[in-house]
Amino acid sequence: MLVRRLGGRWIWRGVGDERKAPIEAAVLRSIGSAWLIALVVVTFTNDPRPGLHGRGPLVLAGFALMVASALTARPKWDGPPGSRPPLTDFRRTIAALLGVTAGAGVLALVQPHGIWPAGPYFVAIVAAGTLDRRWGAIMLGAGTMPFTIGALIEGKVGTALSVSVAIVPWYLILRLMRLLGERNRMLQASREAEAQAAVAEERGRIAREMHDVLAHSLSALALQLESTRLLARDRNVDPDVARAVDQAHSLAASGLDDARRAIAAARGDELPGPERLEALAGAFGDQSGLPVAVEVHGDPRELPPDARLAVYRTAQEALTNVRRHAAAERVRVSLDYRPDSTVLVVEDHGADGMAPPMAPVAGGYGLTGMRERAKLLGGELLASPTGTGFRVELRLPA
Repeated sequence: MLVRRLGGRWIWRGVGDERKAPIEAAVLRSIGSAWLIALVVVTFTNDPRPGLHGRGPLVLAGFALMVASALTARPKWDGPPGSRPPLTDFRRTIAALLGVTAGAGVLALVQPHGIWPAGPYFVAIVAAGTLDRRWGAIMLGAGTMPFTIGALIEGKVGTALSVSVAIVPWYLILRLMRLLGERNRMLQASREAEAQAAVAEERGRIAREMHDVLAHSLSALALQLESTRLLARDRNVDPDVARAVDQAHSLAASGLDDARRAIAAARGDELPGPERLEALAGAFGDQSGLPVAVEVHGDPRELPPDARLAVYRTAQEALTNVRRHAAAERVRVSLDYRPDSTVLVVEDHGADGMAPPMAPVAGGYGLTGMRERAKLLGGELLASPTGTGFRVELRLPA
């Protein structure tokens, strides 16, 4: 979603990252800084100069009011198109622009050859960029009409034209640029929404395919193995054969559960996480006959969805490798919530003084997939043999 509510403020975001301010914004800030410097230089080098005698206090007061109001009116709101800023920001902006107008008016009276025309220009620029159409027009009039009328009364037609005719086009150009920017952002939001909808549709299609093909096949296989298991029991076949059939049925049922969970994940349902490590270890122990110890250290905290799934899938793959490749006698699963990281360790142990065959470190897709998943989350996966077994360690930043 392009706009998200964070701490009471509207923030524009793209897909996956926050929008960066364009280089034009940096240029405008530089121009604003140069304007303030020019205002100081011109005000303090023209007569009458700011001081404590004659008109000096009025020049100083008008200068201070204009600068302080301009700094207060600096736009801080970046809301969605067509909406008004929060009430506090709106009132602050109106009051600040009126302050700039008042300060420029004082300077126009006591220092007519100074930089007071910058005041109306500033009011027009800020009004065009931050206020809606009605209030922008009101502040444009309030910021230019007094100076235009005053110049006409004094017979300064050129000054009146520079204040009114020259400022209005700038205001309209900035308004047009703002509207075009808002439309571009709305168009980008629409495109991103379409892209997200396409992704959701594709995930739904994949979930349907998995359900129709994989889950259906595993369900049929589990039923066939269940019939074979009952038939083997009735025919009094070799106990080892019956035990193998029982184990195959258990694996098929477990695979069916995994397929259903994968389908649920593809549909956006809740993903499995650390809270299911106990059940995962219990199912592994039932299927393999190995004792599995599950330990949790530290204060459990809520992990992001991707991190939750990474912890579960890593433990699942590591236990699968133990069953396939190792001759272990026991397995330990440890989850440690540290201040700066979350660490999962799955380690198998063979008989005392005997190292079981290790799982391949580089071969196979399992460890490669675990490493890629950890890297995408900013973590790392370590896998190496130990003196009596094999150790898989997942480290994710907190």
